Amino acid sequence: MTETQTPDLAAMTGLELLMAMRDGVLPPAPIAETLGMQNFDGEHGAISVELVPRPGHYNPLGTVHGGVLSTMLDTAAACSVHSTLEAGQGYTSLDLTVKFLRPVTVDSGRLRAQGRVIQRGRRTALAEAQLFDAAGRLVAHATSTCMIFS
Repeated sequence: MTETQTPDLAAMTGLELLMAMRDGVLPPAPIAETLGMQNFDGEHGAISVELVPRPGHYNPLGTVHGGVLSTMLDTAAACSVHSTLEAGQGYTSLDLTVKFLRPVTVDSGRLRAQGRVIQRGRRTALAEAQLFDAAGRLVAHATSTCMIFS
């Protein structure tokens, strides 16, 4: 494919599409740019993403907003399911259950969300994601169920 050609998204597997975003062939998801997510990477059934917390992520209590942390967890879990899709398949999240385990601030350093598919069926998939701070401490955990469709 030359630089001027646009990839045929309908012909790409989920993993091919995600890696095209990682490699800059396709633009990243707008939410990744909005929050400043970085280092998106992965393989079939497992995706990771990082974010350096900044004061703009804070809630009124002076910690990173739970919505920011949930978005990272959702990205890692749901994109892990996305990475298993065949060309022509789609998915949508049915639920996201998050457990916040410790507060996160700018002093927590770079955060890393690691997602993986726990079980993948024909119509649904169960995934989980863990969110770690720069010291390797688990700060949040999530599970997500996704519906798969053609």
